Amino acid sequence: MKSRKQTFEVEEHETVSDCLERMRQAGYKPVRRKEEPVFVKKKGEKDPVWLRQRVVFEGVREEE
Repeated sequence: MKSRKQTFEVEEHETVSDCLERMRQAGYKPVRRKEEPVFVKKKGEKDPVWLRQRVVFEGVREEE
């Protein structure tokens, strides 16, 4: 039996729509979207440098 909640991260090679479609195919519907920045610390630099935005959806199992 699959769990009631699951998280899905938008991968670097896919769009938000692709991720939502992947969720639907797995039998989940989105209930929350969370975005957070991803930083990397480069050698010789004082401050971290922004790399990309990380998007994560939380989904709940769709009832049949």
